[in-house]
Amino acid sequence: MIYICIPALDEAPTIGVLLWRVRQVMAEFRRDYHLIVLDDGSTDGTAEVLEPYTRVLPLDVIRNQTTQGYAAAVDRLLREAVAHSTHPKRDALVLLQGDFTEPPEEIPTLVRKLEGGADVVGSTVTQVVGDVARGMRWSRRGLPWLLSRASLPKEAGDPFSGFRAYRVQVVKRALGDRAGQPLLTRDGWAANAELLMAVAPHSRRADEAQVGLRYTRRQRESRFRAWPSVKETWELARRAPRRVAPAPAAVEPPPPAPGKAPREAARGDARGGAPRPAPENEERQDAVENKPRPRRRGPRGRGRRPAG
Repeated sequence: MIYICIPALDEAPTIGVLLWRVRQVMAEFRRDYHLIVLDDGSTDGTAEVLEPYTRVLPLDVIRNQTTQGYAAAVDRLLREAVAHSTHPKRDALVLLQGDFTEPPEEIPTLVRKLEGGADVVGSTVTQVVGDVARGMRWSRRGLPWLLSRASLPKEAGDPFSGFRAYRVQVVKRALGDRAGQPLLTRDGWAANAELLMAVAPHSRRADEAQVGLRYTRRQRESRFRAWPSVKETWELARRAPRRVAPAPAAVEPPPPAPGKAPREAARGDARGGAPRPAPENEERQDAVENKPRPRRRGPRGRGRRPAG
């Protein structure tokens, strides 16, 4: 089962079109799927748009009476998907934004990489269609630097992208680590990076997909704010676990030169051999071996005759 989780806040112009496009993609992909949409206190008629889709799609709609924010919405969606899943080791969870800027056509690509053995599949933006504010462009380039020392799977692509697929098992374990406390504490783009950090200890392998964004599909003003995003990311970086540098590999001593005496080969020499401490009785043995030996005499009776 593939759980497609969509946080939505005042997305009435696009949420219906997005759901119908997801239906077309999944009909071609031929996988079982279930949609979970969280209406985070919308005031523009999003609830009315969603209502008829509950009768024609495998769709659950959750509604907050007041707006709780992006991080709280994603946190609740993750818990709902985990609660629905009956086979968490096989089931997949896909996060998708409700403004229709992220391509539902790439959902099969993400899921196939999960089926190939990855536990987390992120996305890297390679193409943007539409006008992008200067603050967003610079933030997308500069914010990853703040997390350069954080323990993040680099193979998962852009840490601030929300368009990802997870194996439900790793999300379930990450939620278990919090023991009932919120999984996400930072908001905005930083929440996506925080989620990646939370599942990283339980992920054996990560992968990424190349995607494009179409801001021309969005029918509302962007909610991205550069300075709050910088502050949230900075606070996340301060508390994030650091990346552990790999231990240096052990350097083996070079083999002894051909024809070298066994004892010299064991001890090493000044040209690079690793010296090894001599046994306790080796100096005594050397003294015995190097002691002058008495001159051998000939057989008795063959010596020189005494004078006289």
